[in-house]
Amino acid sequence: MDETAAAASLFDTDFWITTGIIFVLLGLSGMFSGSETALTASSRARIHHMAGDGNKRAKRVSRLTDDPERLIGAILLGNNLVNILASALATSLFMNMVGEQGVVYATLVMTALVLIFAEVLPKSYAIANPDNMALKVSWFISLIVALFAPVVALVQKIVRLTLRIFGIDISNMESVLSAHDEIRGTINLHHKEGGLVKEDSHMLGSILDLNDVTVEDVMVHRSAMEALDINMGTDEIIQAVVSSTYTRLPVYEGDPENIIGVLHAKDLLRALRRAGAMSKRVNIKRIMVKPWFVPETTTLREQLNAFLERKAHFALVVDEYGAIQGLLTLEDILEEIVGDIADEHDFEVPGVKQLSDGWVRAEGTVPIRDLNRMFDWRLPDDEAITVAGLVIHEAETIPIVGKKFEFHGFEFEVTARKRNQVTGLKMRKLPA
Repeated sequence: MDETAAAASLFDTDFWITTGIIFVLLGLSGMFSGSETALTASSRARIHHMAGDGNKRAKRVSRLTDDPERLIGAILLGNNLVNILASALATSLFMNMVGEQGVVYATLVMTALVLIFAEVLPKSYAIANPDNMALKVSWFISLIVALFAPVVALVQKIVRLTLRIFGIDISNMESVLSAHDEIRGTINLHHKEGGLVKEDSHMLGSILDLNDVTVEDVMVHRSAMEALDINMGTDEIIQAVVSSTYTRLPVYEGDPENIIGVLHAKDLLRALRRAGAMSKRVNIKRIMVKPWFVPETTTLREQLNAFLERKAHFALVVDEYGAIQGLLTLEDILEEIVGDIADEHDFEVPGVKQLSDGWVRAEGTVPIRDLNRMFDWRLPDDEAITVAGLVIHEAETIPIVGKKFEFHGFEFEVTARKRNQVTGLKMRKLPA
């Protein structure tokens, strides 16, 4: 009879009430854990967009995430309160059932329950659906933050004071990553996970690079420039303009460094029409426009803005001494963003060829940035613009044909040289 009474006492009203309270507390713990993960993992950009469209829940999420220290403090306070209370009740319950050994049973059971149902399960769901869950729990967490605000403020002061004792001041600390770096990281992550194709990833990354890339990196070098001598006959100039693939050509007088103007094919065509197709009546100096010179250190963003402001498409690049280094067009900047732009007048120039044995053959004038973009390489372009320049910089000499080098995880072989210029190379990426 005593055993029957003891067994009955185990499952009296108090037992079921306590058990129910423990499971309610575990549910609240899961709510706190999932909310913390959802609110910290939600996309701030998407939430901001939804808030801008008038979504009230999104506005509430934005207000919560604007002060992450207060948000995390309130959630942790609530989570610890319910976990400690649930553990205390479970310990009392098991001790009433089996005596002092109830402490061990309560520890094992509550650890399993908290780990599975109050931590792993809600956080797994929150990671899979961060934005959706953040919107759903925003009202509950807003209430908790407001309710615990005085206690959280006190905790924050204690934490800051304690850290200050150890010489750490977090009051003025800012995010290590700038918005620029966060966007770049997001682009790289989506590309790695397959959310962005290679071309889109390069295009978005190139937009971010406009402040870091100078006109020197993308200009047409003076050795590859097409220019007209003003002392040529008018018929020769007309023939040169017709034969050229470009619509704008620099004009020099005597010395190619002495650029005196830029001739536009359309202006020449209009002048010929006005002259009744009589070339002798065309004055080249009167129809060419004044040249525009820009320093080689100008960034692409600055130059793009300058092109748009002046409504111009063509500029000549000079160094600090005023010497001509090359020319730059608006198309060069756009190609840096979207890749090569070809039209019906462009022609293919053999520059890069991938060989069947894994090697890549390239002309020495091929830009490093183009190779990196084409093959997803990471060759440095800080010290040199072209692949030949990189080899010369690393070798610290002008190598002869057949010479091989290994650096930056690649093997290079010089295949062609003309006087002091490396004109051809083979390269391949070495195994990791």
